[in-house]
Amino acid sequence: MSVYSAINALVQYAQKNLCLPEKNVDYARNGIFAILGLDSYSGENSATVLSDATPERLLDELTKACTEEGLFDLRDAEYYRDRIMGELTLAPAELQDIFAAKLRGEGSEAALDWFYDYCVKCDYVKKSVLDKNPRFCSNGLVVTINKAKPEFRDPKKAVSGNSAKNGYPKCNICHENEGFAGRNKRTLRTIDITLGGQRWFWQYSPYGYFRQHGIAVNYEHKPMFVDRGTFVRLTDFVDMFPNYFIGCNAPLERIGGSVLAHDHYQGGGEVLPMHRAGAVCTLKNPRYPNAVTEVVDWAGTVIRVVSPFREDIADICESIRAKWVTYENRDLGIIPQDEQGVHNAISPTLVKTARGYEMNVILRSNITSQRYPDGVFHAHPEFHVIKKESIGLIEAQGLFILPGRLESQLRSVEELISANLPLTEELKDFRMIYDETVARLDGERGADKVQAAMRDELGSVCGRILANTAVFDKRQTARFLNELGWTL
Repeated sequence: MSVYSAINALVQYAQKNLCLPEKNVDYARNGIFAILGLDSYSGENSATVLSDATPERLLDELTKACTEEGLFDLRDAEYYRDRIMGELTLAPAELQDIFAAKLRGEGSEAALDWFYDYCVKCDYVKKSVLDKNPRFCSNGLVVTINKAKPEFRDPKKAVSGNSAKNGYPKCNICHENEGFAGRNKRTLRTIDITLGGQRWFWQYSPYGYFRQHGIAVNYEHKPMFVDRGTFVRLTDFVDMFPNYFIGCNAPLERIGGSVLAHDHYQGGGEVLPMHRAGAVCTLKNPRYPNAVTEVVDWAGTVIRVVSPFREDIADICESIRAKWVTYENRDLGIIPQDEQGVHNAISPTLVKTARGYEMNVILRSNITSQRYPDGVFHAHPEFHVIKKESIGLIEAQGLFILPGRLESQLRSVEELISANLPLTEELKDFRMIYDETVARLDGERGADKVQAAMRDELGSVCGRILANTAVFDKRQTARFLNELGWTL
């Protein structure tokens, strides 16, 4: 395909999928010509775009044509692909107007579906990449291997990876990233929303971990925090988008995700395993006759607050938060604050159901010790070969994102098991995984059986990592609620 045919294919694609009006076709084509340094056009070399064409495939064809013609080097392909798709993508205000019209006329679910689909079609959400990530269910959890992002075993490197080198934008999620060339964000589009009377915006993650994974971000660049206002903003969000869940990472290093410098929440359209978990016990409080609290049947320490009334949710969750951030029990290794800083925080996550609002409050601590320098309530060292990165909001809800290196490493372990061979020296750190997987086989070592046993083993390991993060067992969680006036 010639360069001009590839350009025409993209322009036609934009007309069909990106709301490019006929009036703007010449303008958009000329913009692409300018990007590629082309100053002539015969009007020929038209192309027919198939209905199932993807932006990735069309951009691959353009990249191939341009590199063959010497218009740019393959090393610069990402830069040019982003510039060209930015030329074809709706301006933010135009997109916001269409979203608002769909929200009024068709409802929130249809509006969000349209916006997500648009972000895929403009090549901001890399769905074709995400679909290649292995993903399976095991032991009541969802496990996925993330091949799209590097592993950050050092939380300080993870944080530095989201900071700005030149101070603009201040971080990777500031609103100023919309269309910013410096980070190849020309196709990033956001939707303005109001949470707690404040200006926020919603955008989708280019490398999301679950269905329609996105973030709600404060327009103001200020550090992550959780207070009563957080619970109000979360309820505002699910009132606006009741088909989504929304949650907030604990504002603590080592367990609170990698972007602690900018207040934001995460959510999307998937029901995560913790949302489906039942209750060990249900407690009541005469002060809140229309609400209950539940000790969730979950490996981590989770309290579920349920009420049809927003004020109940905000008041009860704030009482739990206020108690936990000052809670001390040295016998359990829980110290709220020391010379190293604050250690206790919560991760709230909210869904709207037939029962009303269901806020799951996850109690977290990032305290360290000589035995556990990476965190007492973190994945313990025997599991680091599988997961050493922070156990943030998404994993605490039962969706584990494992590093991409595991795809080849575990395949090698499986091959050794199938061949009844011992571990090699380079795979020696997988001794526990190897032994436990073999024990699950009952002697049969066919490739399919070994893979199924390995997946079962990974789910078991992830479940044990979740248990490592628990600050209380179920009885201790109930006693904690008793001290707040909640009884069986």
